[in-house]
Amino acid sequence: MATLVGPLLLGGCETSSKVGDLFNFKAADSTPADDPQTTASVPDSAEAASGAPNASGLLGSDPYDDLNTGKKLYRSANYGLAERHFRRAVESRPKDAEAWVGLAASYDQLRRFELADRAYAQAVGIVGNTPEVLNNQGYSYILRGDYPRARVTLLQAKAKDPNNPYIQSNLELLEKAARKRKGVQQK
Repeated sequence: MATLVGPLLLGGCETSSKVGDLFNFKAADSTPADDPQTTASVPDSAEAASGAPNASGLLGSDPYDDLNTGKKLYRSANYGLAERHFRRAVESRPKDAEAWVGLAASYDQLRRFELADRAYAQAVGIVGNTPEVLNNQGYSYILRGDYPRARVTLLQAKAKDPNNPYIQSNLELLEKAARKRKGVQQK
């Protein structure tokens, strides 16, 4: 769920609505050529193994599934309900990195950082340390007031995607927060 001010504006989260695209992972039915924001595709494990679409349908194809409902709730700043839907999404599709990042971002907004760390670790296990995931983790550390760790993480993200405006925005946010020496206030 992190180059999170993208087409899926998520209210109140710097990793998504203002400085990144939390849900930059696209479902298997999306193609990078269709969406310039797409940087990763997360196929279902059955699809990855066979090279063919999974029998249960493509990820994200139902606008009312738990993943899409979680996104809508997150964008409307209803983080508690968003967390519930993202949790259901990862329970039903444990290899869906987008759902794990959404769950982690929801936990960040609920200030449940230990749970956010676990969810980010799951996403990293699926797609690796992508710039999007690193950006979200960096923002998470800013929320906690852990500026040294935020800087290291955001600089790793920038090294992987130097022109990413969301990573740059989070680095600027970090500098402002560090100057004030207090955590970023959530909306």
